[in-house]
Amino acid sequence: MTAKARTRLDRQAWVQTALDAIAEGGLAAVAVVPLAKQLGVTKGSFYWHFANREALVGAALAEWEQSHTAVVIAEIEATSDDPLQQLRLLFRRVTELAARDRIELALLANADHPTVQPVLDRVTRRRINFTAGLFQRFGLSRAQAKRRALLAYSAYLGHAQLLHATPQLLPRAQAAERAYLNDVLVALTSPPSRS
Repeated sequence: MTAKARTRLDRQAWVQTALDAIAEGGLAAVAVVPLAKQLGVTKGSFYWHFANREALVGAALAEWEQSHTAVVIAEIEATSDDPLQQLRLLFRRVTELAARDRIELALLANADHPTVQPVLDRVTRRRINFTAGLFQRFGLSRAQAKRRALLAYSAYLGHAQLLHATPQLLPRAQAAERAYLNDVLVALTSPPSRS
């Protein structure tokens, strides 16, 4: 990187590099000196954009929340008005995200961190509430929709964990993967039992 390019390093480059570090090594991997070295800049560049490490972590978490929750919800809402179609799109989109992203699992491993905990709480509540709204529009009562949304979110987290910990347990062929995801969706959208 040239000296001119270094002076143009923006805040977003630091945020993305912090997210990459979280994905690779968890929250502990967000350290100013190694990130500066990776970016080819000095610590001064960091302090130009952030007061301290916690400010960088906060900015990275805000970016993750936006790109992995707000943007996904907006995509689903813009694509269709049909709640069943939206549920299908949501499940497909989040399983695609989970396949290539380790950030969420790393954040879950640091769920008790004072900066991470409120973000995870807010993201989880927003995701579950959005999904519950889809289930309500699909025809379930509010209580049933909330339970289904919680089940769907649990299935998503389990799927993400399997993808990264034991991927050999999941279907690999595209048709088999589609059939598996369809089975999950059928289970999630089946009429509630009367018990």
